[in-house]
Amino acid sequence: MVKTIQLTPDEVQHFVDVTSRCDFDIDISYNRYVVDAKSFLGVYGLDFKSPLTVSYEGYNADLEALLNKLAKAS
Repeated sequence: MVKTIQLTPDEVQHFVDVTSRCDFDIDISYNRYVVDAKSFLGVYGLDFKSPLTVSYEGYNADLEALLNKLAKAS
């Protein structure tokens, strides 16, 4: 699945906490930069002014709820 979100620096810790509880890989990207969504430093180093793309293959109810909350309207 691929979802587009808008993330702020204040939300990074919660985002990483939720993704870290998932037993599948999750990537977050901006342009050509792709980082592990479970890495605080990796996620914190992204550009928060632009929409971010989250890619994953798996299901976790907490992750889905968070991504829906952070969803960027297309």
